[in-house]
Amino acid sequence: MITWDSSVADSNSSIGQSASLYLTGIPGYENVRHFISIPFCLLYLIGIVGNCLILHIIHMNKSLHEPMYYFLAMLSLTDMGMSISTLPTVLKVFWFDSREIGVNACVVQMYFIHTFSLMESAVLLAMAFDRYVAICDPLRYSSKLTPQRIVYIGVFIVIRCSIVLPVVLVRIPTFSFCHSHVLSHSYCLHQDVIRLACSDISFNILYGLFVVAFYWGIDSLGILISYAFILQSVLGIASQQGKLKALNTCASHICAVLILYVPMIGLSLVHRYAKHSSPICHITMANIYLLVPPVLNPIIYSIKTKQIRQGFLKILLPKRVGLTHT
Repeated sequence: MITWDSSVADSNSSIGQSASLYLTGIPGYENVRHFISIPFCLLYLIGIVGNCLILHIIHMNKSLHEPMYYFLAMLSLTDMGMSISTLPTVLKVFWFDSREIGVNACVVQMYFIHTFSLMESAVLLAMAFDRYVAICDPLRYSSKLTPQRIVYIGVFIVIRCSIVLPVVLVRIPTFSFCHSHVLSHSYCLHQDVIRLACSDISFNILYGLFVVAFYWGIDSLGILISYAFILQSVLGIASQQGKLKALNTCASHICAVLILYVPMIGLSLVHRYAKHSSPICHITMANIYLLVPPVLNPIIYSIKTKQIRQGFLKILLPKRVGLTHT
């Protein structure tokens, strides 16, 4: 466990770019960190393997080479990116009790964590548009969402989300850290790092609000508008069975949206209004936000999507699935 005194703080007050920050595991449970690492390892394993399997299933099954599944592949890639971004430091803390991280390394990790988070939100918006076209304008679905346009959408998402953060992150190595150098999590988050700085962080705060409003705000608004049109179209379907069938095609996507946005909003509220609450609360919310979506998304899509479920069963139980088809 790391302790700090005033002399340490004073000696590090002007280090800036060469400063070291210190990651945090689960405060008060350092003696059982190896046992705590087990559920973390399981979550990472399930998330990475599950998303790899979805990518493999979509790649190998030509019947899944459709817009909906291309977007699902994008979601799996962003989920893997989020998992891999936090994996090195989390395992370093829980396996080796190695907590020190340089500011530059921290900035790199921040970039990938926040970029993949923005990408996931953008992919969910694209998937909402896909569901809107499929339900509200099914006759033009194939002509509107051609493979070429899906590639353009994917490239636009990558460019849109990857260029916004360097503007604010390049300032962090120039900050001086004269307060405690201990972070709240076992990985680096922008809002967690800047609270330790003694420099003027007003630009970082305002720019962070801009990113939240312009990226998360527009994405969430677009998703809401898409589902407003979808609901209007579904209510116009005469048969009850037809309504349920249309809504069922959106169930997996709605769950994915809730899994991402609810923890994100919860984490923001905790950082904003519960600064003095238990550190366990902050750590739990951050871990749910970053670890749960990559784990649950493959599970949800394998349960709710017949083709993905069959692909999983063929891989996990090839003989039994083969017998059912003969």
